[in-house]
Amino acid sequence: MKMRCPWCESSDIYRKYHDEEWGVPVHDDNLFFEFLVLESAQAGLSWITILKRREGYRNAFAGFNPKIVANFNEANIENLMRDTSIIRNRRKIIATIANAKAFLTIKTEFGSFDNYIWQFTNKKPIINHFNSLSQVPAQTDLAIKISKDLKMRGFTFVGPTIVYSFMQATGLVNDHIVGCYRHSELSA
Repeated sequence: MKMRCPWCESSDIYRKYHDEEWGVPVHDDNLFFEFLVLESAQAGLSWITILKRREGYRNAFAGFNPKIVANFNEANIENLMRDTSIIRNRRKIIATIANAKAFLTIKTEFGSFDNYIWQFTNKKPIINHFNSLSQVPAQTDLAIKISKDLKMRGFTFVGPTIVYSFMQATGLVNDHIVGCYRHSELSA
């Protein structure tokens, strides 16, 4: 039996996410936007709540296409407020639209969001060596720095804790515990 990070053992959805996605370095801009949407939606909620609604978010937010989402209007917002497949929080929905616009601005300035975000880690994952979940921080100085930069660029719902979760999800940081089989696979 494979040893995994303990947080993922409570459900099949968590295990699949842990085994296939969490901590895998992302270089696809649409996938970065997807994780920004999902991590922002998570604010104040559990990650499992968002993972269970991921397909709903994908449908509601045009396959996580920032070009389309950036053009959402009041009618789109009202439709989303009636969509039971997502978290119907007006502030988070409006933030997603604003974040899509800011995301596109970054893509224009840096050539891609990938170029922008990986500059913070010198274009390689930060590999941590935690032995237990209690050692994994909720945020770091780097997450605070990225959060401030994103906010300066017009993003909302991107506080340091959300940004650190985003960094973990997209492989900017490898926070699999050392005993987890994914730690060594993703550190290679």
